[in-house]
Amino acid sequence: MFSALIHNARLITLAGPDEPRRGDAMRSLSPIDRGYIAVDDEGRIAQVEPGDPPGEVQAPHVIDAQGRVVLPAFVDCHTHACWAGERYDEFEQRLAGASYLDILKSGGGIMATVRAVRHTSEDELLELLRIRTGRMIALGTGACEIKSGYGLDTDTELKMLRAIDRLRRESPLRIKATFLGAHALDPDQPDFIERTINETLPAVAREFPGITCDAYCEEGAWSLEETRRLFEAALAHDLPLRVHADQFNALGMTSLAVEMNAISVDHLEATSPKDLEMLARSDTFGVALPCSGFQLDDRYAPARAFLDAGGALAIASNYNPGSAPTPSLPFTIALACRKLKLSVAEAFTATTHNAACLLGIQDEVGSIQPDRRANLQMWDFTDERELPYEFATPGPLWTMLNGRIAHERRSTQT
Repeated sequence: MFSALIHNARLITLAGPDEPRRGDAMRSLSPIDRGYIAVDDEGRIAQVEPGDPPGEVQAPHVIDAQGRVVLPAFVDCHTHACWAGERYDEFEQRLAGASYLDILKSGGGIMATVRAVRHTSEDELLELLRIRTGRMIALGTGACEIKSGYGLDTDTELKMLRAIDRLRRESPLRIKATFLGAHALDPDQPDFIERTINETLPAVAREFPGITCDAYCEEGAWSLEETRRLFEAALAHDLPLRVHADQFNALGMTSLAVEMNAISVDHLEATSPKDLEMLARSDTFGVALPCSGFQLDDRYAPARAFLDAGGALAIASNYNPGSAPTPSLPFTIALACRKLKLSVAEAFTATTHNAACLLGIQDEVGSIQPDRRANLQMWDFTDERELPYEFATPGPLWTMLNGRIAHERRSTQT
């Protein structure tokens, strides 16, 4: 007796080795044209097989997929979903011609959200997180990373991380937190860099040992040398590294990130061909965030060249209130196919297995294999290529997290 049985489904399993996929392996989805999944009482996948389940496979919850596509739930490996306030005025400023960096330098952008978060309680942040991650689940996401970074002082950064941790303990989502105290420069703190490195970072490392440390290295934000100092301090606290780099300007952070064994370099819109090839040959992931290009300036990471050079690629929504206000990985995938020149299979791999590898949770999520969590999604079509082809759709028919349906909508098929 199993807890759930899904049968008569087209299964896009992405089954295979646990290491990050590159080259031809990015296009290997390991599909089962017609098969079944049995889920055990602990919410893990017990069986994945072609054909019909044998008679002894029984479950109280049986789903006949009727030939529809079942995918692993998406893994969103780069989000800023913990925030308060809104930035509608800035959206209208950009429509009128203002640039993202101009708004940031004038005290808007990230700093506008920082001011709102500082005046929001931990409980209120948690409730906003519940709402936003609910939207993510409804669009097929089963695991995600959530960054701090809208605090920029010790108390508020810790407040954000505590809210994220409370959500992690209550939500069916698999959540990984990231410390992004180096998200911008606070003009009201003349000693901001020193305080972040010598006060906030150690406080975060004490309360959240092993948390990943991130930074935004860009003109008007953290310089290359400031980021180096932060990262050296983070490594002294045994914290792994990620970095936002080359979004608007290439400052040399990509090569430094590889030198310092960072997990990933995220953005890459302005990365030089030389640095891109160097990144592709390394163990550091490249993360493309195409929703930022869609929202801001129609500039996109050279993901096709990165893949062709053998790089380990992940793609994420970058869900945030300024440059990527969307919880939708289906839309992100649609952009990746059109703007990053990825195949459908490559885009799926970049938002499931590879994204899980980046977060270090590939033994739990990102593929449909025995002993993985039953984090699944079923769509209202029989050919997986429809997902990026028909963009801005309502999302999957259901999202299953840990063996239980976490979101469901009615089929439009008659």
